[in-house]
Amino acid sequence: MAFNATAMPKLYDEMYPTTDLGSLSFLEQQWVHWYVMIGNPIIATGLMSFLLHEIVYFGRSIPWIIIDNMPYFRQWKLQPKKIPTAAEQWECTKTVLFSHFTIELPLIWLFHPTAEALGMSTYQVPFPSLKTMAPQVFLFFFFEDFFHFLAHQALHTGPLYKHIHKIHHKYSAPFGLAAEYAHPAEVFILGAGTILGPLIYCYFTANLHIVTVYLWIVLRLFQAVDAHSGYDFPWSLHNIVPFWSGAEHHDFHHMAFTNNFSTSFRWWDRIFGTDDKYREYRARVKAAKKAMKNASKEDVKKMEEDLMNQVEAEGIKAEAEAEARGMGAGKTVKVQ
Repeated sequence: MAFNATAMPKLYDEMYPTTDLGSLSFLEQQWVHWYVMIGNPIIATGLMSFLLHEIVYFGRSIPWIIIDNMPYFRQWKLQPKKIPTAAEQWECTKTVLFSHFTIELPLIWLFHPTAEALGMSTYQVPFPSLKTMAPQVFLFFFFEDFFHFLAHQALHTGPLYKHIHKIHHKYSAPFGLAAEYAHPAEVFILGAGTILGPLIYCYFTANLHIVTVYLWIVLRLFQAVDAHSGYDFPWSLHNIVPFWSGAEHHDFHHMAFTNNFSTSFRWWDRIFGTDDKYREYRARVKAAKKAMKNASKEDVKKMEEDLMNQVEAEGIKAEAEAEARGMGAGKTVKVQ
């Protein structure tokens, strides 16, 4: 449905005095319609931002809920013995919604004035081209990944782990909905890495549209939910792009408690050696499979299960030590 500018001519003239609607794409016309219809850019941006997050997060989680209930996909389940129950999914949903409404919703109304103060385009049209947005989104991925790498390790220290991050580690075999199953303080801390990148970029360049930020957030939500899905398919992105993290990388973190602190990429964990236990585990699995090439599928599965149980037992011990001694499990990066 095209936008009818005569419906609210005053608001349209105030917000888009030189805009030719006929030159805009369908999505750009709907964008104009949204802001004029709401009548207040702060409310329009805040409401759109919140709805976008909820629709994408839960919308991306639904396919994983369906997959979890289809035995056919167990062959690609990283921890096939641990399938989330309906009760666990519902408990997770309630906790996630609590964080969204107590942390995200109150703060989201500050986004528009903050963005505009830094020079970000919000209600303006036309949208930037994909050629413009692509490098910006990559920079946001890069910034968030390093921010998360450092902050995540901090959350594994005694007080922060015991009182905040422990909630997220309730499930040693994560599932899609559990991506944001966390203490509200953790949602705020790690969420800062998602939004600070665009704000800092805009501060220095004054060349950023909120549509680019929304594209980044959609991709980041997909990454977070998929990394917690617990499935590693032959077509999973890390099998195509080796430095991509993915579920296979992050699932080990939940199983072993330590290692693999980054989100999107593997390089920081490799550079700083915080993937040593993970690489050792993968090497042991590979060597055992090679030695059992003539064994039955049942024996191979038993071998993999035994190795996973051993890693999880070591993780439980590491978690207890982190709480008791107030020290992070595994290696910690010292930033000069």
